[in-house]
Amino acid sequence: MKLVIAIIKPFKLDEVRIALSALGVQGLTVTEVKGFGRQKGHTELYRGAEYAVDFLPKLRIEAAVSDDLLEQVIETIEQSARTGKIGDGKIFVSTLEQVVRIRTGETGIEAL
Repeated sequence: MKLVIAIIKPFKLDEVRIALSALGVQGLTVTEVKGFGRQKGHTELYRGAEYAVDFLPKLRIEAAVSDDLLEQVIETIEQSARTGKIGDGKIFVSTLEQVVRIRTGETGIEAL
């Protein structure tokens, strides 16, 4: 089992969610986050005053998936979240040691 964490632009959420649902991913956790990468933020003009926006709004999507779905999930997120512009985001993958469904006590793949 793997935990896939994707940092994406907020307006791409629906496309990613629909594409992952079509793959069979049954659950997602979405968190509003702020950060920066190579973009290093940008400057904006408000009422004649220039100010720096150091942390840009992003969404963090987390999905626990089985090993056999992993490559498809990564490819699907990559394709559906891509705009071709800087700041499209990143995908991180880590191993899940254990998953437990609280309601039933199921563990492992059955709990996904």
